Amino acid sequence: MKAIELEKAYNPKDFEDRIYNEWVEKGCFKPASDKDSPVHSQKTSNIKYTVVIPPPNVTGVLHMGHGLNNTLQDVVVRYHRMKGDDTLWIPGTDHAGIATQNVVEKQLKKEGKNRNDLGREAFTERTWEVTHKHHDIIVKQQKKLGNSVDWSRERFTYDEGLSKAVRDVFVTLYERGLMYKGQYLVNWCPRCGTALADDEVEHEDTQGAMYHIYYNYADGSGRIEVATTRPETFFGDTAVAVNPDDERYKNLIGKKVLLPLINKEIPIIADSYVDKEFGTGMVKITPAHDPNDWEVGKRHNLEVINLLNPDGTMNDNVPEKYRGLKPDAARKLVIEDLTESGNFKDEEKMVHSVGHCYRCHTVVEPYLSYQWFVKMKPLAEKALKAWKDGEVVFFPKKWENTYTHWLENIRDWCVSRQIWWGHRIPAWYCDCGETIVSRENPVKCPKCGADASHLRQDPDVLDTWFSSWLWPFSTLGWPENTGDLKNFYPTTALVTAYDIIFFWVSRMIMAGLEFTGKAPFHDIYIHGLVRDKQGRKMSKSLGNGIDPLDIIDQYGADALKFTLTYLCAQGQDILIDNDSFKFGSKFCNKVWNASRYILGNLEGRNLVPVKDEELTELDKWIFAELNSAAKNARSALDSYRYNDAASSVYEYFWNTFCDWYVEATKLVFWHGTEEQKDRQVSVLLNVLEESLRLLHPFIPFVTEEIYSKLPLAQIVENRKASGAQKILPNETYTGLLVSAPYPEYKVERDDVKINARFAALKDVVRSVRGIRVECGVNPADKINLALLIEKGSAAEVCTEKTDMIQLLAGLSKVEFVESKPEKSIGTVGSGFEAFILLDENVNTEQLLKHFNKDLEKDKKDAERIEFKLNGKFGQHAPAEVVQAERDNLAEIKRRIEKLESYIAALN
Repeated sequence: MKAIELEKAYNPKDFEDRIYNEWVEKGCFKPASDKDSPVHSQKTSNIKYTVVIPPPNVTGVLHMGHGLNNTLQDVVVRYHRMKGDDTLWIPGTDHAGIATQNVVEKQLKKEGKNRNDLGREAFTERTWEVTHKHHDIIVKQQKKLGNSVDWSRERFTYDEGLSKAVRDVFVTLYERGLMYKGQYLVNWCPRCGTALADDEVEHEDTQGAMYHIYYNYADGSGRIEVATTRPETFFGDTAVAVNPDDERYKNLIGKKVLLPLINKEIPIIADSYVDKEFGTGMVKITPAHDPNDWEVGKRHNLEVINLLNPDGTMNDNVPEKYRGLKPDAARKLVIEDLTESGNFKDEEKMVHSVGHCYRCHTVVEPYLSYQWFVKMKPLAEKALKAWKDGEVVFFPKKWENTYTHWLENIRDWCVSRQIWWGHRIPAWYCDCGETIVSRENPVKCPKCGADASHLRQDPDVLDTWFSSWLWPFSTLGWPENTGDLKNFYPTTALVTAYDIIFFWVSRMIMAGLEFTGKAPFHDIYIHGLVRDKQGRKMSKSLGNGIDPLDIIDQYGADALKFTLTYLCAQGQDILIDNDSFKFGSKFCNKVWNASRYILGNLEGRNLVPVKDEELTELDKWIFAELNSAAKNARSALDSYRYNDAASSVYEYFWNTFCDWYVEATKLVFWHGTEEQKDRQVSVLLNVLEESLRLLHPFIPFVTEEIYSKLPLAQIVENRKASGAQKILPNETYTGLLVSAPYPEYKVERDDVKINARFAALKDVVRSVRGIRVECGVNPADKINLALLIEKGSAAEVCTEKTDMIQLLAGLSKVEFVESKPEKSIGTVGSGFEAFILLDENVNTEQLLKHFNKDLEKDKKDAERIEFKLNGKFGQHAPAEVVQAERDNLAEIKRRIEKLESYIAALN
């Protein structure tokens, strides 16, 4: 037959887009149970494997964190699809209420407008336009990554179906007494003009100060000292609290003090919240502007005075001169006035934790307002039980602690947001005072009978996460009892980063249990974050972000995917820079070039059926190695040990298949008969075909492109003609690789004796290669080797495989000896000793210089470490550090001993 040509240079731009479009057009990402799936007729497994993608913000741009998250899902989804599982990966995007509204409001600001100029309806229409535009961009990015999602099932958190689900859940919670509206102190973002949930506040260490202020007794008998980080809020103080067990202040409880500047009387109260040891032991209580003060105020029925407008400026409850000022400006003016009145003592600089909006990073203010809340404790109890009962399992297990701690200390969830983009709260208020919560828009008040003109819908929308927590079942058609819901719920796995365990993971479990009676997924794989080489989180402000599309443009999607998978160890963050992706690119190049070599060897060859008994020992060994790699990859992927899986296939293909097997088969092509050459190329194609199936989940594009070039029909025909086989593959699939079967572990492929013989052979070759490197022998130089073999050991294989040793170790000849030759440099392995002969093939003068230089350096290093260990370092450094230096010294001394023996042999 003719040689099959692959392009000389691996260039992913030649085929990645073409291949992805073909996968989509042929429905390759549809579950096998779909009648229009290309593998529907081959479906044999009833096992379901379902994943819902963590939906990216529709107005966002995919960053490297998305690249990692999408890659990890793609690897396991492709793996389970090839295993034969009925596999579904659902794509989608999040309407991202606050973030998307911010995008549109910034556009309007450039036009000299705001949302009120447009009105709610026109603003919403404008936001939909922006959403559609950005949606197309983010879908294109996901396709460039190679996400094997079923695009026919794509969802959006604000589409018609999910909107219905959101409304149903809100009303159901209300009916069950788990949804309520009340006046509470909430986290308020003045920039976004909305409430935030506790876990939407990011706390950052910020430079501030503790201000000490005097409050005079109302009876004129003296004064007290209080300390605060927010002196501008004292106008809202309604008490000063002390600890009831603080002997210093017991006689002051009930006494009145005057607020400075306004001379308002407030009481001194006793509450165990006050820490006697902190500051003065006296705490000003401002219920409307501090969560802890809010709780104290409720216990003592204190007046609640809000000092802020929705935009974060001081309101009419402060003296006129401070009204309209931002807190920072008001603080400065208040300190000046307190100083002038004699009520200011001093300030001490300090760093304290300050909450910021997770979207716009504005300082968050505690703010008193009416909001809708979900009672979380009853839901959290069910979620905790599901974990205890094993309904949900975390990979790695350490994240269970984070999950349980949050659920055990949960607070009610503020779900209303004061913005226009999002699901409108399905609550209406009648002029008569009645509140109506309904799945359908009410036409009249059930209490007074007034028509719709007397009803006002709540202006707020729901927190974006309120739609996201329904994602695993709403995407499958809930609350309707759809076929997808029956077939694919509960889903199988959730793959996400650890920074949204609170936001999303825990809430999805609560929602799934509450509304379907089942946990929404069983496996929860929590991966680390992508950071720069210095360990810093990637961000725009630091300028250290990496655009995955830039990496794909430079190296290809496979290089990006393989690098991230290879580096993704459970429980660890990934530290990368642009150059990191050269690793994946080199591996893809290796796969391309090895395949190109094999396909190029088809010229003039006949592909023939090969029976198991016709396989050489070398062939049987490579199938055993492939078998082991398949076993290891399956085990690792089944338990989400991505880096172990990637390492397994990498080691197999690069080191075992390419560097050993393919190289060793050259002996047949150089010296074999025509029949042997035909048989060898036929086996090579079988091994390559199965190896491509092994690699596909990790590097799908390059493997699919090479697979399409294989003479698959003839390979399959020959397999059938070979009869019953135990070692050779027996799969008969001839379609696209994306739908081909993943290699299975076959116990009959393992041969303990052959494995031991080739392990010994590899040990000898590695040892010789090691000596060459250690001695600085040019890799191109042929040298002579003497081998001393222990009788009865596995290393006796060397007496049969001298031609292979010569080829793989770069030798002119191999001779077997009973003792160490006089002029030689040797090393010892299991069952053998190997000696490089110092003859005319070795430049002994150059070697002597090399060894003496290394010896001099090692002796200096040994002297330095010994001096260090005998001094203060050895006496006072931590024991593990001292031991590490001792181990280093021992290794250097071993090397010195070896170098001295080499030099003696040369002399």
